[in-house]
Amino acid sequence: MPESEEKYPFLDNPSDEGTTSANGHRSSGEPADPAPSVDELHYDDESVGEKLRHATDEQLNGANFGIIQIDDDGVVQFFNAYESELSGVDPDDAEGNNFFTQVAPCTNNRLFRGRFKKGVRRGELDETFSYTYTYKMRPTLVDVRLYRDEAGHNWIMVQKY
Repeated sequence: MPESEEKYPFLDNPSDEGTTSANGHRSSGEPADPAPSVDELHYDDESVGEKLRHATDEQLNGANFGIIQIDDDGVVQFFNAYESELSGVDPDDAEGNNFFTQVAPCTNNRLFRGRFKKGVRRGELDETFSYTYTYKMRPTLVDVRLYRDEAGHNWIMVQKY
């Protein structure tokens, strides 16, 4: 076997082909990585943060909690159906806009955005806290988990009480 095949067996391997959506999620036709199973996503699952980056858009939209992916500047990359229903914000209106200033300005404070920025600066983020959403809705108490996965994607997970 040539040296390059020994070191990099994934190169030119037809079984490793597949597509990735614009926001970096794998399509359901791709082979599984040696990653956590994403058969189901549960907010209380300790490994849910890492599962998110391996989930398809369909799996993310099928979750029974809010899932938002944002870049390091807070710009929304993905906004799932549950979060859309909870917040009243259409995913098309959220994606490409700043979560903290344009999508959910009620989160633009030290308690929420401050935690996010601190985690991004450190390069690690895994915090859970209770919060009250107030923008475009009656005050709604939620649990929030901010998570930065091993690939550097930032996630906001929201579970309504």
